[in-house]
Amino acid sequence: MARKVDITESSRPILPRHAKLRFDETRQRWVILAPERVLAPDEIAVEILQLCDGVRSVSDIVDELAAKYTADRTEIGADVVAMLQDLADKGFIAEAREPAP
Repeated sequence: MARKVDITESSRPILPRHAKLRFDETRQRWVILAPERVLAPDEIAVEILQLCDGVRSVSDIVDELAAKYTADRTEIGADVVAMLQDLADKGFIAEAREPAP
């Protein structure tokens, strides 16, 4: 069984090896492909997932989105952590294990 991932602002989220974020030409939308599962995240989730490179921390992702949308960092932070935790609970997000460069 996969280990439990607790998402915090210091987490460095990444898609696990078994999951790939791809644009599905047939559906004309982004999907996460995993063995025997397909998840179709909304546009905001896709934007967040594209930033989950295992190098950026959740805090970095929140800062980037808050600046891009000139939005309240606290509100964005809560939403990003909740979304990533939900995906982690479903096995679609892992935490980078190597130390950040």
